[in-house]
Amino acid sequence: MSTLYNRETTMPAETKEAKVIRKRTAARARGEPAEWVGYLFIAPNFIGFLFFTLLPLIFALVIAFTRWDVVSGLGGIQWIGLQNFVTLLHDPNFWESARITLIYVGISVPLTTVAGLLVALALNGPIPGRAVLRVIFFIPFIANSVAIATTWILLYHPTYGPINTILKALGVSQPPLWLVSSQWALPALIFMAVWSGVGYASIIYLAALQDVPQELHEAAAIDGAGAWARFRVITLPFLSPAIFFLLVTGFIGASQNFGMINLMTQGGPGRSTTVLSYYIYQSGFQFYRFGYAAAMAWVMFLAVLLLTLLLWRIQRRGIFYS
Repeated sequence: MSTLYNRETTMPAETKEAKVIRKRTAARARGEPAEWVGYLFIAPNFIGFLFFTLLPLIFALVIAFTRWDVVSGLGGIQWIGLQNFVTLLHDPNFWESARITLIYVGISVPLTTVAGLLVALALNGPIPGRAVLRVIFFIPFIANSVAIATTWILLYHPTYGPINTILKALGVSQPPLWLVSSQWALPALIFMAVWSGVGYASIIYLAALQDVPQELHEAAAIDGAGAWARFRVITLPFLSPAIFFLLVTGFIGASQNFGMINLMTQGGPGRSTTVLSYYIYQSGFQFYRFGYAAAMAWVMFLAVLLLTLLLWRIQRRGIFYS
């Protein structure tokens, strides 16, 4: 018996290849599909990513080191090395566009984040028509951009617009000219961006508020903690992941904003609303400097990437995950 026991315990272990073959054989016997079938379901998304994202990125990186006007075809591509990046460093329009982008992003994203939180806290309470109000606040985020731009152009009309009409009724003799004023065009776009993004932010906050334990609020209230103390010590830490998510995605989205600016101001008056994304569009599709536009796009990508990594590093210390 001891000899038989020793033979069984000293048998060689089953190899990985044998395990794989055994599992596949068992799966086929049960009528389960082969493993490669799963890849067929992700193939359309992978092919789309390959042809519409990865290859254009690689091509943009290549032409960033060239001079190309696209009109001359692929044969007109001239390799110039780092010249586009050197030109970019000495381009005052690039730095002015970068400054405008920082103002636009640095104001609109925090305001949207804070305003969305206030709306979410209001809609989380027992108010009449709460479900309808949530839908109303979310509509601007999913509405057609052309319809939104047309509506706000009418609202901002310096003579017949409702906004200036109300301001005149309140006693403002010379209300702002909004989109036709180099001083007020950027604030007008920022206000519109906040208006359109509040609904989305509030939905994210509302989802996060459902995970806040009410027992902690009740215990804190029994101990005499006020509403502000309970919000600061209990609610806010549970909302910190949502705040981080909205800040990161907001900074990325706002830095790439192009559609509304193109529809409403075309970068004007003058260059007062020419953000980097619009300047890249001008350089490539209006001035046919595709190599220079690609170089700016990659510099912008690296800047956004560094900002995202910085925020990600900060969140390790200040974000509470339940």
